[in-house]
Amino acid sequence: MSEMIDARGLSCPQPVLDTLAKIDAMGSGELDVLVDTEAAKENVSRAAQGKGWTVTSIEEEGSGEYRLKLSGA
Repeated sequence: MSEMIDARGLSCPQPVLDTLAKIDAMGSGELDVLVDTEAAKENVSRAAQGKGWTVTSIEEEGSGEYRLKLSGA
């Protein structure tokens, strides 16, 4: 079962900070992150990859909202 962060409506850098905190707490597993800006999508993806996690998919969910699926070993 994957964990989820709903970062919609949050200003940068909060989506990145929330994602990094969750990655550190989890250590490994699957994480879904919901964001609502292109900048947050790119920044969260880059931050997760910097921690050694993989962005397994990015799905657009409506008008400018994205679900990032992250996986860490």
